Amino acid sequence: MRQNVTLGSTQITVNKNGFGALPIQRISEEEAVRLLHKAYESGINFYDTARAYSDSERKLGAAFHQIRERLFIATKTEAVEVKSFWEDLNCSLETLQTDYIDIYQFHNPDFCPKPGDGTGLYEAMLEAKAQGKIRHIGITNHRLAVAREAIESGLYETLQFPFCYLASDADLELVELCRQKNMGFISMKALSGGLITDSAAAYAWQAQFDHVLPIWGMQKESELDEFLSYIDNPPAMTPERKALIEKDRKELYGNFCRGCGYCMPCPAGIEINNCARMSLMIRRAPSAPLLSEENQEKMKKIQDCLHCGACMSKCPYGLNTPKLLEDNYKDYMEILEGKAF
Repeated sequence: MRQNVTLGSTQITVNKNGFGALPIQRISEEEAVRLLHKAYESGINFYDTARAYSDSERKLGAAFHQIRERLFIATKTEAVEVKSFWEDLNCSLETLQTDYIDIYQFHNPDFCPKPGDGTGLYEAMLEAKAQGKIRHIGITNHRLAVAREAIESGLYETLQFPFCYLASDADLELVELCRQKNMGFISMKALSGGLITDSAAAYAWQAQFDHVLPIWGMQKESELDEFLSYIDNPPAMTPERKALIEKDRKELYGNFCRGCGYCMPCPAGIEINNCARMSLMIRRAPSAPLLSEENQEKMKKIQDCLHCGACMSKCPYGLNTPKLLEDNYKDYMEILEGKAF
């Protein structure tokens, strides 16, 4: 039986599988259009992108401009002033080849835009809605405090927030609060940036929350096929999957890098969002690509860390990033030398 989700007061009802369109910026337009067409024809009708995802919007526009009314598109703006808000919105409309956006979201702001806060951003959202350019107002975030403020404000129709089976009690409280406020919850990083490797277990866990819409980032047909198979045969929460989830929570819960990239760029040129979780990735995925000469060079850059604290100040999870980098470098070198793993 196919599972649908209604996003709170928006009344947008879509298949439980949302399509996260960040990864399609890494493939050709021809490949992306073919992938998107297959997703739509197979039952996926919600697509999430952003102005910041290079050419992702353009590829969605190329794929869907002729059937726009049959699906839902959410996109985002990183604007911090009204002028750039309108520039972003008009650019998104043109690039997506549409005259409206179903959900327009503030993209991970470090504060919760509100009427009268002096920025004019929320007022611009209201004006865009009045003009028919957007249909619903949303916000995305990685910060618990901002997310909670957005929910409690009553100003937003959807919240997009990282949510997976490694979730903390505070994360679970956010999801429940959205239910109570009849606010749509869009679950990003449902595979925790690749740390969760069993998508069936991830899906079964998300299915427990009937008001939550997970968006799965996909760029390969094999990835798409995996989630398409769950549309008509949703994975159940079996004892085996429950045991796997418990094992992963013991191994990964808490102090780990989610790979969100908000600490970047690094003044020393370190690829923090990959290097700070390399030792976890290497134990949960085929190790050969991660031990390549290219990745070895990236990991060696950790020795150039300036200990300036810039990454720590920008981490929405409050992690001690330099310490994570140091530990991952040590662990990586031991694996490379055959002393571990």
